[in-house]
Amino acid sequence: MSDDEMRGFGQAIGRVLHGGEVIELVGDIGAGKTTLTKGIAMGLGVTEPVQSPTFTISRIYQTPNHVQLAHYDFYRLQDAGILSEEIAEMMQDERTVTVIEWAGAVDAVLPEDRLKIVITSTSETARQLDIVAGGSVSNRLKEELQL
Repeated sequence: MSDDEMRGFGQAIGRVLHGGEVIELVGDIGAGKTTLTKGIAMGLGVTEPVQSPTFTISRIYQTPNHVQLAHYDFYRLQDAGILSEEIAEMMQDERTVTVIEWAGAVDAVLPEDRLKIVITSTSETARQLDIVAGGSVSNRLKEELQL
């Protein structure tokens, strides 16, 4: 999958989200996690530029349909500390779509029912995606996306 295809796939995901979903993105640095998130944001209708939260840890984006996108990146943290409580609260909010990169620091609070997308670079310009659903909500997403 190229960058454009990643964004397009992200848009397809974003169009089927309603709020309350959790998406975990797994992949090496530069694999395309933020590119995929940008597509998800576009599919949700976010109009502001989406940036990687690597240094800020989280960014919240509003959508026209009153669903918010909470984008987290725990790359720089071994222990999320109080942020574990924040993310647990966000994941309980039915009006929030939560996307998490480098989720190891918050693995203990992640719900089993999440869509886990593992991105593997197969060349300089191509990626392979492996998608795992952990419950009824994430299985619904896979079905709607015809995966």
